[in-house]
Amino acid sequence: MKTKNTRAAVTISMPQDMAEEYDRLAKRLAKNRSVLFREMFLAFKKQQLKEEFRELQTYGAGLAQQKGVFTESDVEKLVFEGR
Repeated sequence: MKTKNTRAAVTISMPQDMAEEYDRLAKRLAKNRSVLFREMFLAFKKQQLKEEFRELQTYGAGLAQQKGVFTESDVEKLVFEGR
């Protein structure tokens, strides 16, 4: 079953000089405003997810250190301890 590709129009406001710069960038990249916005949004979203992952990694590493888990071997011992 095919799903219908739907789109929603989104209106944003920005300072005039930013809008002009946005249009120049779109023209230089040979993209229309919508395509440029979608690409910028996806890049921003990807960056946010990377930052969130790094924060979780740091948090997890801190918890691991508190429990004396420092190496892959330590992780394996902990995982297989209860089996």
